[in-house]
Amino acid sequence: MMQARIGKVVLLSILTGTALAAEPIKPHPANPHYYLYRGQPTILITSAEHYGAVINRAFDYVPYLDTLKAHGLNYTRPYAGAMFETIDKFITGNPLGPKPRDLVAPWARSNQPGYLVGGNKFDLDQWNPEYFARLKDYLSKAGERGIVVEICFFNSQYSDTWPISPLYYENNVQGVGKCDWRDAQTLKHADLVRREADYVRKITQEVNSFDNVILEICDEAASVGTGIALAGPWVSHLMDTVKTAERDLPKKHMIAQEVEGPFGGPMDFSADPRLSIITAQYIWGGEPDARGGEMGGMRGLDYKYSLNKPIELNETDWYPWGYRGDKTSASRVEAWEFIVGGGAGFNHLNGLFTPQDPGGKSAENEQLLGALQNLTKFMYSFDFLKMRPDRGFVVSGLPSAATFSRAISEPGKQYALYIHHSQRGGQFGSYEAVPGSYHEDLTVSLPRGDYQADWVDPARGVVMASESFAHDDGNRTLATPSYTIDIALRIKRK
Repeated sequence: MMQARIGKVVLLSILTGTALAAEPIKPHPANPHYYLYRGQPTILITSAEHYGAVINRAFDYVPYLDTLKAHGLNYTRPYAGAMFETIDKFITGNPLGPKPRDLVAPWARSNQPGYLVGGNKFDLDQWNPEYFARLKDYLSKAGERGIVVEICFFNSQYSDTWPISPLYYENNVQGVGKCDWRDAQTLKHADLVRREADYVRKITQEVNSFDNVILEICDEAASVGTGIALAGPWVSHLMDTVKTAERDLPKKHMIAQEVEGPFGGPMDFSADPRLSIITAQYIWGGEPDARGGEMGGMRGLDYKYSLNKPIELNETDWYPWGYRGDKTSASRVEAWEFIVGGGAGFNHLNGLFTPQDPGGKSAENEQLLGALQNLTKFMYSFDFLKMRPDRGFVVSGLPSAATFSRAISEPGKQYALYIHHSQRGGQFGSYEAVPGSYHEDLTVSLPRGDYQADWVDPARGVVMASESFAHDDGNRTLATPSYTIDIALRIKRK
């Protein structure tokens, strides 16, 4: 009898867990700037490999996912296979540059030799069972570890990537894709557009059962050479493709797309009801123009927050290639500033995850991942669903020279502030940390109540100083401990 009862409890737990997991990750109904995932308020924070985990057979993704889980990180972002790079492009061990024998593409090989990188050409009428088995296994392994996977269908093609794509006319037996790389992701060539839509539709259908999936249309669709006037309608067409593919399927997944070019232009879908997630890249990004210009994460928070959608910074400069000076500190400060500023998702692009070392086992990587783990713990120490961007509670004391700060609050109850001393120095506006001996006396305005204030070291995750106080109302001075680059403040009403 006891065993039967235990069995019923276990079965009920399994069914309950299944029910919770059945609904895909979505904007949280109580605060759509954050996510609801498996019944819990969620912020997505990670330091991820360079997008080749699925298409590169040599990349053992289990140690990689284990490393993310061990650091409390819950997000990753693979490319789906239409675009990949040449071996060791930019950085040795680039996972997105598989060796020819290790490429696992969505399309099956034909019996006709002639693929420009080696082996037989692709048959765009046939799908590759190995690819979809590997994709689903990756999603399953990630889901077991509580990790959300943002599948990115496309990246802008380059002059060196388009000739090796299966969609390029010399690489498939159908002869589809006979165009310049700048036109490869436009509506100019109907036969190519049909194959691109088939690919998006197939993957959307195959992954529909998973709750840990976000579908992203295209990374950098316009910025490299296509331009927003041509890329925008193409992206819109593929957004419709996803929506149509899921219309009669049980699950409906969020769609993400990066903002490029002028706000309100052809590559700004922020206000479009089809779009679930407003995506930015790089902490500040480039200046918008007709060619493109990617909206940086901080610009997204400054200008798009009122649209009440999650805002995601899903690519930074590539570590360590794109950073200057103290690179681990430069990586840390951009993550903390964006998330403490109200961001919903952050992906640090990490070149230390390679096929040779998919777990990224190094002291350097431990610093990078540890700082993100500390950020996760800091944010989850708040009831963040009730918080909104707000620096107004800091009346004075923030220095202006080489200082950046962001804050969120639930006025009268909980406050988070982050300060760092840096200069913008990377290729795409990433930071270069400016070490020193810093100390500030901050004047904050709080309503009457009893409070606890903690000063937190973002690099180590430790509380450097604490103060409990009864406050009558109005202003109060809080003195920071001495720090070298950055510091975070947590104030909570008792």
